[in-house]
Amino acid sequence: MSARYAVYYAPAQETPIWRMASAWLGRDAYGPPPPPRPVLEELAGLDLDALTADPRGYGFHATLKAPFELAADASEAGLLALAADFATGQSPFEAVVSPAAPGPFLAFRLAHPCPAMADLHAACVRNFEPLRAPLSALDMARRRKSPLTTEQDRRLETWGYPYVFEDFRFHMTLTNAIGEDEARGRVLRALTAHFAPVSGPHRFDGVAIFRQVDRQAPFEVLERFGFGQSASAGAVSA
Repeated sequence: MSARYAVYYAPAQETPIWRMASAWLGRDAYGPPPPPRPVLEELAGLDLDALTADPRGYGFHATLKAPFELAADASEAGLLALAADFATGQSPFEAVVSPAAPGPFLAFRLAHPCPAMADLHAACVRNFEPLRAPLSALDMARRRKSPLTTEQDRRLETWGYPYVFEDFRFHMTLTNAIGEDEARGRVLRALTAHFAPVSGPHRFDGVAIFRQVDRQAPFEVLERFGFGQSASAGAVSA
C-alpha cells in the first residue's frame, strides 16, 4: 500500500504540552527520543506501554482530516505546498483544553464548544479533499464495521471519513480504551493532576502534515505550518 498522510493539529515541538504528552505516550512524532515517561504513583502496577499503545503509534494530535492516500495526480510536494498556503490564511485562536473521558478512552478535550475549531476542521476537510485518493474497498469495509448512520455513511463515501462536520469531536488521545469505569476514573484523576500545568487556555496556531510510510509504521510529523506563515516542523511556537 502507498503512504498515508493526515492533516492534524499538533502543538509545536518545543511547547510544554507537546513534551509532556510525548513523554506520557513514550514517543515524539517529530522524531527525537521523548523525555522519560513520568512515574505516577497513582498508576503503580498498570502497564503504561500497553495503556498508550494505540495513541503512541499516531503521535499526540487531534484529527482535522483523517488519514488518506494521495490521489493519482497528487504528490507529497503538492500536499505540503497546499498546507503552507492554507496555513497562511488562518488566524491563531485560544480555547481551554484538559484531560477528559469522551468515551472509553482518555484525551485532551475542549472544555467548551469552540466555533473556531469547528471552522478549522471543516476547512481542512474541504480544502485537502482534492488530494485524497478514494478509499479502497478494504478501508470502506473496515470503517463500516462500526455502526454508522445513513448520513455518516454518505460522508464516508464523500469525504473518506464518517465523523466530520456535525460529528467532529476534537480530541488529543492519551490512552487506549479502558473498559472498567473504576480503572478509567483512576487514570483520569492521575492524568488530570499530572497535566494540570498545561491544561487551561491553549493557543492553536498551526497545522501539521503527518505521514505513515506503510500501514505497519507509526505516523510521523512531516512538516508543521504556523498560521499566517509557513514553518518547518518544530519551528513554530504555540
